Amino acid sequence: MIYTKEVQNMCPVAKGAKHDPAPIPEEGKWVHAKQIGDISGFTHGIGWCAPQQGACKLTLNVKEGIIEEALVETIGCSGMTHSAAMAAEILQGKTILEALNTDLVCDAINTAMRELFLQIVYGRTQSAFSDDGLAVGAGLEDLGKGLRSQVGTMYATKEKGVRYLEMAEGYVTGIALDAADEVIGYQFVSLGKMTDFIKKGDDPNTAWEKAKGQYGRVADAVKIIDPRVE
Repeated sequence: MIYTKEVQNMCPVAKGAKHDPAPIPEEGKWVHAKQIGDISGFTHGIGWCAPQQGACKLTLNVKEGIIEEALVETIGCSGMTHSAAMAAEILQGKTILEALNTDLVCDAINTAMRELFLQIVYGRTQSAFSDDGLAVGAGLEDLGKGLRSQVGTMYATKEKGVRYLEMAEGYVTGIALDAADEVIGYQFVSLGKMTDFIKKGDDPNTAWEKAKGQYGRVADAVKIIDPRVE
């Protein structure tokens, strides 16, 4: 350690009260976090790239400072999906500090990591008050049975109105309209279920029919339009 001459010439003054870091809630315990190994928690971070063309939702499950589980979901940029594949390989097994200082390939993923880090080191995690936190594998619960990201895609113009393209339930195939041309429901196909049916031996047409569903007053519709064509 190098000290300036001014500091060397100072007389020593004893330190008084000990000021520990404020305790943060972690997995059902209050923890005075002093090193990376003191950090545990399950939480999410949202990030965006510099041109704000795409976004990332990053979910990490951290146990004693180590990333045991990572879920990377992206939208809006084709290159970002490939970056997510690389980031998922990079993240698991690293400490939370290593991950913060690692290039995760894409601006949006790096930003999500930064936002997540702030939550996790300040005790703002989803598992803050859950005894022993969430089991490794909990990240998959966000995806549901079909293990597909929850996506909503809507498009609208002043001239022609709204088009529902994708809902949490699946790919929208039809929008139900009443006599005033107002939306009263929609039809959809769950692509995750359809794929599962095909994997189990159904032909594509049968799988398509079995994976269909609807929401709202579809039965009362005056007409149903294809949102991608009409």
